[in-house]
Amino acid sequence: MTGYATREVAQALGLSPGQVRSYVRSGLLQPSRGPRGRLRFSFTDLVFLRTARELRKAGVATRSLRRGLRTLARQRPESGLTDLKIGAEGGGLVVDDGTARWRVDSGQALLDFGAPSGTAPVQSLPPLEARSLADAPSAEDWYARGTELEAAAPAEARTAYENALRLDAEHAQARVNLGRLLHETGDAAAAEAHYRAALEAHPEDGTAAFNLGVALEDLGREADAMAAYERALAIDAEDADAHWNAANLCERLHDAARALEHWKSYRRLTRPGRR
Repeated sequence: MTGYATREVAQALGLSPGQVRSYVRSGLLQPSRGPRGRLRFSFTDLVFLRTARELRKAGVATRSLRRGLRTLARQRPESGLTDLKIGAEGGGLVVDDGTARWRVDSGQALLDFGAPSGTAPVQSLPPLEARSLADAPSAEDWYARGTELEAAAPAEARTAYENALRLDAEHAQARVNLGRLLHETGDAAAAEAHYRAALEAHPEDGTAAFNLGVALEDLGREADAMAAYERALAIDAEDADAHWNAANLCERLHDAARALEHWKSYRRLTRPGRR
């Protein structure tokens, strides 16, 4: 597996999976799909969503934010948004492309050269050096470091998550992320152990339940995998990814009726225009 799953992005950014998927349905993000049809978000997608979240916190209404971002995407169909600084000013979007600043809603040029409040470059996260870990780093510090290292240095990210778990063995997010990285290297059995540990510490962690299902499928334990997906859906009945995987698995298990129910739920949850 490559990239980030919907639930991993949501968990990292403090969004709901539905909010993440709404950006996909609106066309603002075009993630790839993994071998089981799961949405897989790139590191750039993750940072783009973080920028959108910060703009929302800065006072830009959701409707205005999405309308403004769609306008920018139409204006820049080839170059996209990755070279822009997008910020909030007066409740609307302000853009700086390095040569000019303007308001997205009106197209009005802004003559002062200060950066708009809330500006966040889409193409990069703050450098890791900005986070000091020298003075007795906590489990959360190591977890944050791991998330920043994943894209460029996954082996170092694994070490960071391991350090987090040495300090807090019940840090579910570190467990889940470490399990995913191990799974990506082909060690599904080790991933299973971390997902189960995360669920033992936090029984309502839907990400751990879902990822456990994926690992169990890869281990050839289909009945156990179905139980894990059912647990994920008991935690969040609107988990479209879990419905997708469960539907495919039911078909392989020759349970057409259950497969149909999961397909219906998946289509309902991902239909165009749903918010």
